[in-house]
Amino acid sequence: MVDDKMIAVDSNEENPTLASFPGAAGHTSSVSLSLAEKLKSAKEYIGINKVDGPLLFVNKTHNVGYRELVECVDPSGLTRLGIVLDTSADVVVVQVFQGTASLTLPDTRLRFKGEPHKLGVSEKMLGRVFNGLGHPRDGGPAPRSEHYLNVNGKAINPMARAYPRDFIQTGISVIDGMNTLIRGQKLPIFSGNGLPHNELAAQITRQSKIRGAESEFAVIFAAMGVKHDVANYFIRSFEESGVSHQVALFLSLADDPSIERLITPRSALTLAEYLAFEKNMHVLVIMTDMSNYCESLREVSTIRGEIPSRKGYPGYLYSDLAELYERSGMLKSSGGSITQIPILTMPNDDISHPIPDLTGYITEGQIVFEREMHARDIYPPVAGLPSLSRLMKDGIGKNMTREDHPHLASQLFAAYSYVKDVRNLASVIGEEELTPLDNQYLEFGKVFEEKFITQRRDEDRTIEQTLSLGWEALRILPAEELTRLTEEEIDTYYAI
Repeated sequence: MVDDKMIAVDSNEENPTLASFPGAAGHTSSVSLSLAEKLKSAKEYIGINKVDGPLLFVNKTHNVGYRELVECVDPSGLTRLGIVLDTSADVVVVQVFQGTASLTLPDTRLRFKGEPHKLGVSEKMLGRVFNGLGHPRDGGPAPRSEHYLNVNGKAINPMARAYPRDFIQTGISVIDGMNTLIRGQKLPIFSGNGLPHNELAAQITRQSKIRGAESEFAVIFAAMGVKHDVANYFIRSFEESGVSHQVALFLSLADDPSIERLITPRSALTLAEYLAFEKNMHVLVIMTDMSNYCESLREVSTIRGEIPSRKGYPGYLYSDLAELYERSGMLKSSGGSITQIPILTMPNDDISHPIPDLTGYITEGQIVFEREMHARDIYPPVAGLPSLSRLMKDGIGKNMTREDHPHLASQLFAAYSYVKDVRNLASVIGEEELTPLDNQYLEFGKVFEEKFITQRRDEDRTIEQTLSLGWEALRILPAEELTRLTEEEIDTYYAI
């Protein structure tokens, strides 16, 4: 549509004019000034210049803000939401969340709201299912909101953060024993297509708990681009296990507009921030699949004509992911916390791909799935060596978790690393040429994988059970091989 036909009108044609409000003519009350300012800035634009995928392009608008909320009304009167993605003196780019179908160039109306997109939040959202924008999709009414918060969050002063130290028990030995999850940490799972990351995510949601904590525990689950059967699996799993009352699900399904995936994690984290920092709850946020989120980000970047970076992703992929991941942590002024477990599928199992590569830089470690372990029917197929938790050392030791077993995980890592070397050697010279000690290590590796790592999908192990299984595996090796353990640890636990 050409510029000279762009029409700007009042945002609500049924509103009376400014002069008809009390105080507008000859009065100077603060209330009337506020109304006058709102009417002055409230503009509705009839007609758009261009539609490209989920983006609308509008010329010659008033000054609008980045990520300002926009209402897009099609000729039939249907309203959908969008945000300002780009703004300049000549053109404004609006990103529409629910798709641009039925939006015509001459008849589409745009209402710039003068504020960012806000989500109504309350504790009543726990036990409910929402779409990516925070609207109920479980058939129930919208819960009464206690507050409306900006979905983009608020910047946290680093000096106001408390250092994460408290252990979260997931009930999964390979995580609790080898890659400990700490309250306030962000610990991603690097998976691949066809691997059981959805099952592990559901199991973590069902079983996670903070031992000895006085405040309440809640789980916020954000799923982006998942299929209907996967979404139904999550819902059914939480209902059957009886934990649905403490879980809020934000689902952006595969057949929903892909652009909605960009707001889904922000909606989930907004609720998490409210529960953690206003209600002093411990909140675990699980986000899957971050690869689908990044694909949507690349789609928008391509439509905007931006110069691509690695693998076609935008150059700001790092800062965009950091914007989400850094919304975890604890505050000194609050008793609550936000812990994140982002899950992503590595394209072609390539850990050097931009998505896992940048995620690893931002987060405090990673849990890596191994396809070869999955082929051997090991669940969860967590690769022992590339997985790590950088905050694990701060959550174990004196006056912390496993106070009497501070070096057990280190010894398990060292022994399992040697198992990998022995297996590689055996593939070259054959097992019959191995030394007796090498064969003991092979036996250790078998027991470690079959008893310590492998567990049922409904098995919830305590940390004591996990530690006991670790010592059971180490007893296969000679005591002189346990170089990472202290003599006191060996005397106390090895000979049992």
